[in-house]
Amino acid sequence: MTNNRDVVAALAAKAAVIGDPETTLTSDQVRQFIAEQLAATDLDGKSVCLVIPDGTRSSPLPLLVGAVHEALAGRVTRMTAVIALGTHIGMTDEAIAKHLGYAEGGLEATYPGLTVLNHEWADPGTFVELGTISAERVAELSDGLLTVSATVALNRAVVEHDVALVIGPVFPHEVVGFSGGNKYFFPGIAGQQIIDLTHWVGALITSAQIIGTLGVTPVRALINEAAAMIPSEKLALCVVAKSGSYDLHAIAFGSPEAAWAAAALVSSVTHVKYLDAPVKRVVSVIPEKYEDIWTAAKGFYKLEPVVADGGEVILYAPHVTEISFVHKEIYDIGYHCRDYFVKQWDTFSDIHWGVLAHSTHLRGAGTYDDVQGEQCRVDVTLVTGIPEDKVRKANLGYINPADFDLASYEADPETMVVPNAGETLFRLR
Repeated sequence: MTNNRDVVAALAAKAAVIGDPETTLTSDQVRQFIAEQLAATDLDGKSVCLVIPDGTRSSPLPLLVGAVHEALAGRVTRMTAVIALGTHIGMTDEAIAKHLGYAEGGLEATYPGLTVLNHEWADPGTFVELGTISAERVAELSDGLLTVSATVALNRAVVEHDVALVIGPVFPHEVVGFSGGNKYFFPGIAGQQIIDLTHWVGALITSAQIIGTLGVTPVRALINEAAAMIPSEKLALCVVAKSGSYDLHAIAFGSPEAAWAAAALVSSVTHVKYLDAPVKRVVSVIPEKYEDIWTAAKGFYKLEPVVADGGEVILYAPHVTEISFVHKEIYDIGYHCRDYFVKQWDTFSDIHWGVLAHSTHLRGAGTYDDVQGEQCRVDVTLVTGIPEDKVRKANLGYINPADFDLASYEADPETMVVPNAGETLFRLR
């Protein structure tokens, strides 16, 4: 898997962009840019569905949605915001209010006429089928990794509006290379088959290989193929958040493909740090926006590439009390490298491929055979509120938070402590 900056740059040239890796935009600049772009777009008399991130993605969402609402109110016939949960746990009313910057119960006062919906991914009635990606086409787009067909299903709210407007950040991503753009549709508000397909293709490539790859990766190609079936007009405001804050380096507007590409070019500079040599141990300090290991695992994905063979990644997240709120299968199958599943496929093929993919992404690189068993490249240790028996059953290391001295790790020259882990990717030069 190689970066292809020229392909991305060609796509990005079709987007309107403000900002760059060295810039920090003001709120006024953001509002003005959004107002100008939407004023020049034919949206009068149309219905618009906003597709927005959940609380696991950093961005100044109240600023962004507020600017969009101000630009569209009175012009469009109706406006709905759907929270792109993928298969994450739904957000509470209190969390949504905080997420969008209004007092609980005060949606109408802050955003008159706006309806906000969780993506109800567990309800079959949420979806409408758009078509099928054939097995032959999947094989072509996945570089031959899989030859299976997939039904493309999407939250019907998008299909029932004239325009779908994605609003959200772009970061290095363990499944697709860089997040954002059409990824807000698939898997953000998608049905299970296309989620499983895209995540397993990413797992077969491996997280360490695909994360931070600047190009139309096989997973991105599959997502774009599915998005082409959406009958609504598709637009995107893709932003690049300044690490550790809600400030923005850049914002891009255009088609989801073009806006994503422009933002990914900036993210590839601002969200990637390079080390000259591998480190023996990393302590990823997990922020509280990641509420279970399913989401907190980003603190592993972003650090795995710089850990030496035989090294260790420690996820320090005392606030986390569950491996997954939703995907309880992970408690049964545990965390294993890719080959553990691939070479025992008859045993695991009936598990949702998205769950298998998450398992491999957190366990990292390794090998498996019938003689040597599983040999993983690095150790993964949790410092969380999850009971020790559950952690060890899941094939992960355990340290009791009460026994963990973060300061001693910070003083250890062989350990790199990463605060606010999960968004910045670390790579070797």
